[in-house]
Amino acid sequence: MASRQQASLLRNQDDEERDYDMALRNFQSGAYRDWPNEAGFEGLDEERGPVEVPVSGYIPLWAIGSLYRTGPGIYTIDDTPKGTYRTEHWFDGLAHTHRFDITPDPDNESKVKVFYSSRRQSDHLVEHIRKTGSMKHLSFGQKRDPCLGLFSKVMGTWQAAMIPHGEKWMENVSVAILPNPPGLESESGNLLGNKTTVGRAPQSGGHRVPLPQSVWATTDNNLMKQMDPETLEPIGFATQSSFHPSLKGPLSCAHPQRDPVNGDIYNFNQDFGRETVYRVFCVSASTGQTEIIAELRGEGVHAAYIHSFFLTQHFVVLCIPASHIGWGGVKIPWAGNIVDAMEPFDKSKKMKWFVVDRTNTKRGIVGRFESDAGFFFHSVNAFEEDDGKRIVCDMMWYRNLDVIQKMYCDVILQRDGATERFWEVEERAKGSMLSLTRFSLCLEQSNPTRFVPVEKVFAIPAPHAGELPTINPVFATRKHRYIYSLPYQGRSTMMDGIVKTDTQTREVLFWDIPKGHSPGEAIFVPRLPTGSNAEQEEDDGVLLSIILDGFDKTSYLLCLDAKTMKELGRAELAFAIGLGFHGVHVTASSQEIERVTGSFMRT
Repeated sequence: MASRQQASLLRNQDDEERDYDMALRNFQSGAYRDWPNEAGFEGLDEERGPVEVPVSGYIPLWAIGSLYRTGPGIYTIDDTPKGTYRTEHWFDGLAHTHRFDITPDPDNESKVKVFYSSRRQSDHLVEHIRKTGSMKHLSFGQKRDPCLGLFSKVMGTWQAAMIPHGEKWMENVSVAILPNPPGLESESGNLLGNKTTVGRAPQSGGHRVPLPQSVWATTDNNLMKQMDPETLEPIGFATQSSFHPSLKGPLSCAHPQRDPVNGDIYNFNQDFGRETVYRVFCVSASTGQTEIIAELRGEGVHAAYIHSFFLTQHFVVLCIPASHIGWGGVKIPWAGNIVDAMEPFDKSKKMKWFVVDRTNTKRGIVGRFESDAGFFFHSVNAFEEDDGKRIVCDMMWYRNLDVIQKMYCDVILQRDGATERFWEVEERAKGSMLSLTRFSLCLEQSNPTRFVPVEKVFAIPAPHAGELPTINPVFATRKHRYIYSLPYQGRSTMMDGIVKTDTQTREVLFWDIPKGHSPGEAIFVPRLPTGSNAEQEEDDGVLLSIILDGFDKTSYLLCLDAKTMKELGRAELAFAIGLGFHGVHVTASSQEIERVTGSFMRT
């Protein structure tokens, strides 16, 4: 089958207002009604494989490696004592991890083969729900049983806050993938008591696909789950207290940051009690030792749901959005989920920014800033200017918390009028539309004890930017130009495009996505430069995205040219993969790519 030759669509700054209004009109007129997404939520099976997936078109040899993806896989469980258990929020679907292995074709040195395997990560939780009819522990948005009385709520709160160590493996961890974290050993050993090898990574010409030594799944609490890099079998868990005994708080960030030079890992741990404390920590890649480099407490430090933060060459930047959690954080176990524990949005609750020096010579808080109230899931990247006197941070910013409500399954899957009720309110629709916003923090004007305003450099509205943003990973902590993301254009209840945003010219390129094809996070795989004097062009690479064909109820791995946003090739499965969250491409070494590609390196 020949590669599809869709054209990319170019828009510019003059089109921003027009395209934003069109997206809003699409939502309010119900243009999403004939874009099916059910196949990404229903009847999803695991394929332990690996099974070979036919490739059409062209996937470059320098993209060889393993693409790990994770997200929800099971939403309904039948035959429980309370009837059918149904997951209510997209974020609470039960974990399912996938791997695509891209290997050289031994029969054709200019082509690749693709293999696929997947594994559910929550079999024990599924069994618990099947026996009891309910999830045992806390969730993101699953509503508590309305029939529970006061005593049951009090007991449930106590049990949720005091989860026994031996039951932590039952928690649902499905947001992001962290390969080879330093300083981390499983606290539990193998979950099943024995290690089974279901399949081995495919080999090609005697050379195995590169696999990380360890693979962990993360979420927005302090628990991480380990899986076998080959079989994807869940084999253990650890809490952040494994890094350091002071990291005992219940919440953290699903997106730890890795120093692109030395491999150190940075994150924060959020603790509740008489006061909220954020402990920013670093795990050394060379020693495996953990150091707490700053503690945030006092004025402006609120318990909050925070999904990501920023890292630059010398600083960690933590922004606390207006997603404050009630009762200093302890409302979460009472409410049973994070969404119902959040305080109502309040414009007076400004976003608070904390700049932490992460260098060995000057640890600690060096600046405090504030900006208008808002919310964000995802930071994009951050970098320094003016010899480190200014920090530039890009994020996907929302004007309030409405976006969280649009991700309930009833809204996504158009059940019982929930979709129309949500989008027919214009202000709520506007609140669910993001803008790619750049903030500038001037350290010369900052004060470590009081908050000063940040500068808003620009705001690029949807759909010229979208969710699940990625960049060329070579440019992490460096000044970047291009951002790739998944916009909401109103043609679907989910993200319905892949867009390349040029932050210098504000031009955007859209992949010409077919109707009914819902994309996953577009992961950038850079083409490594060859030769001692070769330089990396920022958009010289490919994007890998798992696309759901809602009409055929199948999925395919899409390979886009990151420069032109045109399709190069795809690997087509005969079944659907759930609409997931995040992933990572574990690439081969530059020496291995050079050896494999040879004269085909620049084809």
